[in-house]
Amino acid sequence: MPTLPDWVLRRETFAAVLVAALAAGIAAALYVSQATTLTIAVAPRDGTEPALIKAYADALAADRANIRLRILSFEDVRESAAALQDGRADLAVVRPDVLLPKNGLTLAILRDQAMLIVSPEGSGITSFPKLAGRRLGIAAHRSADFWLLKNILAYYTLTLEGPEATPAIGPVPAGAVRLVAIDGAEAAAAIRDRRIDAFASIIAASAPKARALVESVRGIGRTGKVDLVDVPDSDAVIERFPRLQAVTVPAGLFGGRPKLPAEDVKTVGASYRLMARTSLSRAVAADVTQHLFEMRTAAAEQTDAAEYVQAPSYETTVAATSARIPIHPGAIDYFEREQHGFVERYGDTLYLLAALAGGLASAVAWLRQRLASLRRERIDEVTDRLVEITDQARSLRDPAAIAALSVEIDKLAIEVVRDLRRRELDARTMAAVSIAIETARATVADCRMAAGGKVEAAASAS
Repeated sequence: MPTLPDWVLRRETFAAVLVAALAAGIAAALYVSQATTLTIAVAPRDGTEPALIKAYADALAADRANIRLRILSFEDVRESAAALQDGRADLAVVRPDVLLPKNGLTLAILRDQAMLIVSPEGSGITSFPKLAGRRLGIAAHRSADFWLLKNILAYYTLTLEGPEATPAIGPVPAGAVRLVAIDGAEAAAAIRDRRIDAFASIIAASAPKARALVESVRGIGRTGKVDLVDVPDSDAVIERFPRLQAVTVPAGLFGGRPKLPAEDVKTVGASYRLMARTSLSRAVAADVTQHLFEMRTAAAEQTDAAEYVQAPSYETTVAATSARIPIHPGAIDYFEREQHGFVERYGDTLYLLAALAGGLASAVAWLRQRLASLRRERIDEVTDRLVEITDQARSLRDPAAIAALSVEIDKLAIEVVRDLRRRELDARTMAAVSIAIETARATVADCRMAAGGKVEAAASAS
């Protein structure tokens, strides 16, 4: 029977196997606990979102959080949404009315925008139908804003002309609204010079730029008041254009003496959202959402845009996940304080590691038992062979054959000594082997003497 290599039978070998298994478990644990790096597509380049996401990424890195961001910058939100849709990004800044990714779910609203159309009091422009035949100024740097305005005007059967760099000569058709490209800072002067009748801005109603716009227009009239276009049937507009949203400008937002506006103004708008791919795990999505809100104060030190981040509104979990612009289940977990703990998140992985560790331990135990069995079998073989040698020696008369048996006894004795070094043999086994060796040697010695000393000469020759 072939013998196993010495290193296989050593205790050091088993210790090395156990250490390797422990190292593999530690490596798996480190892999699970290391930070997750997500790619985020950010746009528009001239908006407030790039600064907000940069501040968020910096806060994550400074806090050594379990989430890190790799930023991809784009000129337009259509491009950032496309990056999420085609798999180039895990997260993206998205404006749903421009392009809603098929695989995108909302984590948070970064900025709510309202359509504000401002004119001096007395202009009579208090609703969309009143815009017919008028010139409307707009900051002409985002095509998405044009599409939003065009869709709302179409709802009221008004067509859109322009925008042009300068006001067109001649009257505006009764069923049309002529857009004129005007910088927001020049809105009041353009109204005063009668180049435009009102100014439109798609902006967060509470943003400093919105307040500055209203203040500049207030200074034109004698009463210091302004008219804001109201959309009383905004709910119907949202049904028509479901990727827009209804927005209410609260009374007194732009001043309290006199209150401006005097009453709540209903309008429509769009939102910039942080969206994640649907395949992003709930645990990671919950972490991203949690860090975004918990680090809002730190991010606000770098940009005011952090102040406008808010959770998407919903009434029930079912409504949130089945909405026209659904919310990611991981974000809902955070909002409802149902985030999974470490064991819940990595339970399957831990169970697999435990199963593998148990299987490895069982395999090692089986191997040790098998090797011990092989050793016992070999000792039994040695003992049986020594008994055979004892019987065989009594019947031999050939000096060379007796000498060969003597050599074999020595070899078997050496093998027993080596096995004894590998492990401790029990007393009974050791005694039995020792007796067999001594008996075999004594028998061979007797045979040598009976052969008249010829055996020794033959042994020396061999």
